[in-house]
Amino acid sequence: MLIPHPLLGLRDAQEFVYLGDAALLERPDGMAEGAPRAFYEYAYLRDNPTGVHRELWFHEQGDRSWLIVTRNISTHEILGAELARDVALKSLDDKRKGGAA
Repeated sequence: MLIPHPLLGLRDAQEFVYLGDAALLERPDGMAEGAPRAFYEYAYLRDNPTGVHRELWFHEQGDRSWLIVTRNISTHEILGAELARDVALKSLDDKRKGGAA
């Protein structure tokens, strides 16, 4: 399986470590009401999706970057990859804009 690294081009999946659902980037607020329950769900409850899914991958044997890889789990077809940093910053920016409206 080849992963299209946004900075380095196509890389063999063996250079990466799969770390799970990209939703892991959305960590609960530890100071919010109901934080213990939210962290329990964050740490232990997982979906078992099929079809197109966004996943978190770490480029361990390369530039050590974190990627969000969009992949069809049923066929293993890679549909795209983006730097997790960029995804997280865009999400933060979207939340700030949404909160100000």
